[in-house]
Amino acid sequence: MIVNRRLAVLALAVALAAPAFAKEEKLEWKSGEEKAMGFLVTPEGKGPFAAVIVIQEWWGLNDWVKDQARALAKEGYVALAVDLYRGKVTANPDEAHQYMSGLSQDQAVRDLKSAFATLAARPDVKKDRIGSVGWCLGGRYSLELATQEPTLAAAVAYYGAPPSEPEKIAKIKAPVLGNFGGEDKGPSPETVKGFEAAMKKAGKTIDVKIFEGAPHAFANVNNPWKGYREAAAKEAWQRTLGWFAKYLK
Repeated sequence: MIVNRRLAVLALAVALAAPAFAKEEKLEWKSGEEKAMGFLVTPEGKGPFAAVIVIQEWWGLNDWVKDQARALAKEGYVALAVDLYRGKVTANPDEAHQYMSGLSQDQAVRDLKSAFATLAARPDVKKDRIGSVGWCLGGRYSLELATQEPTLAAAVAYYGAPPSEPEKIAKIKAPVLGNFGGEDKGPSPETVKGFEAAMKKAGKTIDVKIFEGAPHAFANVNNPWKGYREAAAKEAWQRTLGWFAKYLK
């Protein structure tokens, strides 16, 4: 009886610790004349929920990106991680560079805008509460989506190259949060500060933090260049959750 009781308590503890999402699935949708794809995670409950478009690093839609989508679903968001490489994933930097170089901006933007439309059409999503978050390549495209989708409700970018053209910055309607590395060279802190200044001059809502001592891709525990910075990663994630709580919920 004691053993059974202990097993029951253990099972309950595991259940309580389980992520609070109801379903994860592969999803396909139309992107122009092509077929886009991604990884969808939905929270528990009936909704409708706010939603987040999750945008990959240059590695592709790997397990780490999927885990970020799961973490957002646990916070109560429908999370759609878009597979910009259409099934290609790598851990090799040379291959990642090839995949990124072969990705056209036209396709990437089409896939992201159609992902936005796909989420907005879902009955379990609040169509006026859809945001985006991305890392590296994905950080760049999170900001690019903000220049192209006027109803995006919030955008978060981790160390992604920001737009510099005044006409693009003028099109941004979403509040923007940026998490960047002080030791990063692409984009450099100077580039980031220039973007922040241009956004403020244009009357946009922006909150940027440059983490001292943090290199590029500091938030990814699998950083192959030993660039992961735990404290910075945790703080950046809390900033991200706070931003989405403020502008999406």
